[in-house]
Amino acid sequence: MRVAATAWAGLQGPPLPTLCPIVVPELYCQDQAHAERWAMTSEASSGSHCARSRMLRRRAQEEDSTVLIDVSPTEAEKRGPYGSTAHTSEPGGQQAAACRAGAGSPAKPRIADFVLVWEEDLKLDWQQNSASRDRTDTHRIWRETFLDNLRAAGLRVDQPAVQDGNTTVRYALLSASWAVLCYYAEDLRLKLPLQELPNQASNWSAELLAWLGIPNVLLEVVPDVPPEYYSCQFRVNKLPRFLGSDNQDTFFTSTKRHQILFEILAKTPYGHEKKNLLGIHQLLAEGVLSAAFPLHDGPFKTPPEGPQAPHLNQRQVLFQHWARWGKWNKYQPLDHVRRYFGEKVALYFAWLGFYTGWLLPAAVVGTLVFLVGCFLVFSDIPTQELCGSKDSFEMCPLCLDCPFWLLSSACALAQAGRLFDHGGTVFFSLFMALWAVLLLEYWKRKSATLAYRWDCSDYEDIEERPRPQFAASAPTTAPNPITGEDEPYFPERSRARRMLAGSVVIVMMVAVVVMCLVSIILYRAIMAIVVSRSGNTLLAAWASRIASLTGSVVNLIFILILSKIYVSLAHVLTRWEMHRTQTKFEDAFTLKVFIFQFVNFYSSPIYIAFFKGRFVGYPGNYHTLFGVRNEECAAGGCLIELAQELLVIMVGKQVINNMQEVLIPKLKGWWQKFRLRSKKTKAGASPGASQRPWEADYELVPCEGLFDEYLEMAFLLAFSSDFLPRAYYRWTRAHDLRGFVNFTLARSPPSFAAAHNRTCRYRAFRGDDGHYSQTYWNLLAIRLAFVIVFEHVVFSIGRLLDLLVPDMPESVEIKVKREYYLAKQALAENEALFGTNGAKDEQPQGSELSPHWTPFRVPKASQLRQ
Repeated sequence: MRVAATAWAGLQGPPLPTLCPIVVPELYCQDQAHAERWAMTSEASSGSHCARSRMLRRRAQEEDSTVLIDVSPTEAEKRGPYGSTAHTSEPGGQQAAACRAGAGSPAKPRIADFVLVWEEDLKLDWQQNSASRDRTDTHRIWRETFLDNLRAAGLRVDQPAVQDGNTTVRYALLSASWAVLCYYAEDLRLKLPLQELPNQASNWSAELLAWLGIPNVLLEVVPDVPPEYYSCQFRVNKLPRFLGSDNQDTFFTSTKRHQILFEILAKTPYGHEKKNLLGIHQLLAEGVLSAAFPLHDGPFKTPPEGPQAPHLNQRQVLFQHWARWGKWNKYQPLDHVRRYFGEKVALYFAWLGFYTGWLLPAAVVGTLVFLVGCFLVFSDIPTQELCGSKDSFEMCPLCLDCPFWLLSSACALAQAGRLFDHGGTVFFSLFMALWAVLLLEYWKRKSATLAYRWDCSDYEDIEERPRPQFAASAPTTAPNPITGEDEPYFPERSRARRMLAGSVVIVMMVAVVVMCLVSIILYRAIMAIVVSRSGNTLLAAWASRIASLTGSVVNLIFILILSKIYVSLAHVLTRWEMHRTQTKFEDAFTLKVFIFQFVNFYSSPIYIAFFKGRFVGYPGNYHTLFGVRNEECAAGGCLIELAQELLVIMVGKQVINNMQEVLIPKLKGWWQKFRLRSKKTKAGASPGASQRPWEADYELVPCEGLFDEYLEMAFLLAFSSDFLPRAYYRWTRAHDLRGFVNFTLARSPPSFAAAHNRTCRYRAFRGDDGHYSQTYWNLLAIRLAFVIVFEHVVFSIGRLLDLLVPDMPESVEIKVKREYYLAKQALAENEALFGTNGAKDEQPQGSELSPHWTPFRVPKASQLRQ
């Protein structure tokens, strides 16, 4: 369900530019005359503004006269790779000339690489007060400065507008020239193809079924399979050696173009850089722009010719073969997803499919263990004794004014608890612990394979660039110890102080979770007392269960509310800590959220498994919390309550999240379309009039990223952590012991019996004086020993499996080395150094590299000694 719902949302909404989604057109290299004509056209189309606006704009230009990057290599060298400004000059320079010289077929003009949108309300010009008018004028100046700097950076900017009644929706269509693409491809160290390979996608289940000769119903042939390549980091001076460099229209894929455009947008100033007026993120946050997105690759609906049409676009292929409810039983076309949405989205769906497949053995074993529990419900000796006790055991009251009750009335609860509380629970706990270890080990192998195939394997091996937000906010610059170039810098001591302050906030939020847990404990205790005093016999018998169930629902509400609050707070804290790279930023953010969410989600289950019912006291000497008697486990035991708590939290959260993921995007999309189309109707436009691509995409709901999805999957995986509490609780009971009921029930102390003129029983290992018996201490030692042994066995086996299962398949290691070998050959500065006796080596058979490519042989040891 999650695969189809998320895929549908991705195809219908413009994804985040950082995820490198969707297809974008290529543009031809513009000459200077064309650029000047285009600038004049764009300036004319922007319209005239009031004198006040012109004055403010001139003042802004005088305050900050610099613009974004000049692509000439000489200026780039002076500025360094991390700078964001240079004096205005003609974009192109020697590097652009090299690009134009190295490419044969020019790119064809197409729509846009990126789209910026803002809305102008024409009625507000005369309704606004002075402060609002100043803000509107400031936003207008920022937009114009931003677009001017984009033009100076070498981008083509087209500005169509749509008049909708009293509102004008303005679009800025951004396109990158070939020279700009080449410059930033080298600056960002993008990996581009050297040699084409056959598609190497594989699936272990498909291979197994093929080996067994069983038809594979999961397999479906998806058209237009993306090719695979050996690749290396792009260098302009080696352009002819890259595969496909003779065609400017197809050399840079859509995801590469989006990555380049987003880098420019993130670093372009719209005011004085020292005042932090820089980047597309801040323009969106300030409301200067309404949206920023790349264009989709045409419509997603199937053409009239049907799904067998010869020229389906990438979006139609994905919709037909992936983002449909009817494709839940088919393999995911992950290579197609990666080509359209980028690596980050594709890796998420790869993990989702991998995790779903691995749930199959866990589901089979869990079902068998549950069936064993169903059988034991009617054959378990302690349960039979409890249900057959009738009037033999009168139990002590569960609260101060509660009535005495019979143990046999808890027969149904005891039988229900027996479904989960039996010897198979220990086996299942061990199985799930080892299952989790194997799952992670084999995911490492799977992710290593995908990372290699999708050119992500050395992402963290190269020097990662600073985040644009960090570069915009850093107070100073300092030389990079690796590159030796100046880059934005934030003192480590200041960051450490901020991280320490953030840790204090995390501790405070954890304390809030503990306070909520205490309030829920008090709620359950009070609710049990209130229901027991209701006078209704049926309600009084189920008082503890009613209190427990409603307490679980209240706990779920607290969890969801605190999660929303803390995630927003963690994002603010992580930005404040000023982490240099995006990887460090995400790691710090993930750590904060995971620590809090673990406490938030699992504090209640841990309390029920390890602490509930341990501090109750005994009749005549009950312990209290804020004047309320401590709660104890129901007659059927705490394990059924633990299962109930986990069921409410996990299933309830899943249901609510799925409803949000399906309904909220739908409602947002309907509202956006209704809002924009109603304005067009008021303006007199025909409802059936065709929309231009950027207008249609503006009506879609923006993608909000995948962090919440990854976090949810992490906690679903952590769900297996509840099996240790289950196994622990299972060993608090004696096994198959005749006289179990009489053995585990203590008699009330004489003082309590004299006060009530009767003797009752309660669940505890205590003597008649209320002190713990020797059996209690023996069981406590057994519990402690079990936890220690269980933990060491699981960790030891897990460590052994970690050593036995390599993180990267051997075949992938060989391919990585082969790719490095080819890259070293293709980018060698002086091929003569690598020959033997001056003879030219022959090109390997089957190589598809450029004719200029010259292989080399490693010199012999004797030659090196000479």
